[in-house]
Amino acid sequence: MSKTNDKFEKKRLRSSNITVVISISLVLFLLGIFGLIVINAQSYAEHLKRELKIEAYFKDVEDPKLKDKELDLQKSYIDSLKVKYPFVEATQYISKEDAAKIAKKDLGTDGSDFFEESIFPASVQITLNPALIQSVEQIDSINKVLAKNPIVDEVKSDKEAMVTIYHSINKITFWIMIFAVIFLVIVVVLINNSIRLKIYAKRFSIKTMQLVGARRRFIVKPFLIEAALLGFLAAFIAAVGLGFLWYILATKVGLVLWNPSFTPLIIILIGIGVVIAVFSTLFAAWRYLRLKTDQLY
Repeated sequence: MSKTNDKFEKKRLRSSNITVVISISLVLFLLGIFGLIVINAQSYAEHLKRELKIEAYFKDVEDPKLKDKELDLQKSYIDSLKVKYPFVEATQYISKEDAAKIAKKDLGTDGSDFFEESIFPASVQITLNPALIQSVEQIDSINKVLAKNPIVDEVKSDKEAMVTIYHSINKITFWIMIFAVIFLVIVVVLINNSIRLKIYAKRFSIKTMQLVGARRRFIVKPFLIEAALLGFLAAFIAAVGLGFLWYILATKVGLVLWNPSFTPLIIILIGIGVVIAVFSTLFAAWRYLRLKTDQLY
């Protein structure tokens, strides 16, 4: 009879653990999908920021003595940009000839009837580091800094497009953070309920151990270890599921298979799974330890 009861208890325990792991992994999987959306939204925002380039136009050197050194002065200025200014991510030099070719392409003509190639100044196209630029005001300040150099004639940037894009990015970021907080609360509640149901099924075992003289720490410790393992396993399953889902999407849509931001996402999912499972177990077990025997029913 006792062997039958032991088998029944082990079967019920196994079933309870499987239910908890599946419940937590599904919740973390949904949270991971939201995380993928956030990462890709951030990557797209950075892409848009990189497309908003600043162009500094060089002055024509009038002094005949310095005419031969004009190109060297311009290249020296370009090389100094990355050294002096951390907000500069990349630079591209555009010579007068290249500027003329771009103008011809924009006008849709291959001839030189409308202009002379020498009327277009040489320039440097600057790509800003999106991580360091958070507002249009910063770009205005950068324009003023770049224009102070004596060989620079004018600094231009598409301010209207920048205002529109930065406003949209800030708005999207705000709502993403709101939904992230709401979703995280839902995740905590769902995982907590799954763990509480598991501990509820063991409430008599907990109270029995307490009645025979076991200390609370001794009673709670194995539950916490088990909760940490279940949380880790659930997070691992969720991460594998997310990886499989992303692989399918990436191969079909043509996205990159790996983004460096995926590593923090996986660590966060594991952390959430383990921490919430452990603390939910601790609070639930502690609750039943404080109850009287007749209150367990």
